[in-house]
Amino acid sequence: MSAGTRKAAQAALAAEHAAVYGYGVVGGHVAAARRAEATAAYHAHRARRDALVRTVRDLGGEPVASQAAYALPFAVPDPAAAVRLAALLEDRVADVYSDLVRAADGPLRRQAADALREAAVRAVRWRGSGVAFPGLAERAAGTAATTAGSGSGATRTKG
Repeated sequence: MSAGTRKAAQAALAAEHAAVYGYGVVGGHVAAARRAEATAAYHAHRARRDALVRTVRDLGGEPVASQAAYALPFAVPDPAAAVRLAALLEDRVADVYSDLVRAADGPLRRQAADALREAAVRAVRWRGSGVAFPGLAERAAGTAATTAGSGSGATRTKG
């Protein structure tokens, strides 16, 4: 496969590392009624991360390592902020899987499309609303404008 496919797989792996870390924060702050949902998402991202480690190696790359910690896009002091963080994590994961869908072919493309769909569904569940085409750059631009205007301090960036 191409260097572009390997690069997109590495970006997806980096996003999964960040999502696993982020869901640790979400799980510590989310309301008890949604804790099982956060736990399921955490395990789903761990499984995708582990699969991507193998994929990157199969593509001839050295898998990007997880960072010791990740800067959160905003403070998470309460359950409402934890829900916002979970939705943002899913949006970011959907973004990178969208890139991997474009870069890959065959079974890897299908796996990336499945991961994109799963992230989009989780984002809708957390946020309560969705978009027609998750993971597209046009969506990211619209969300950045929306979140910047909300006063949350969270801006959306790829990765």
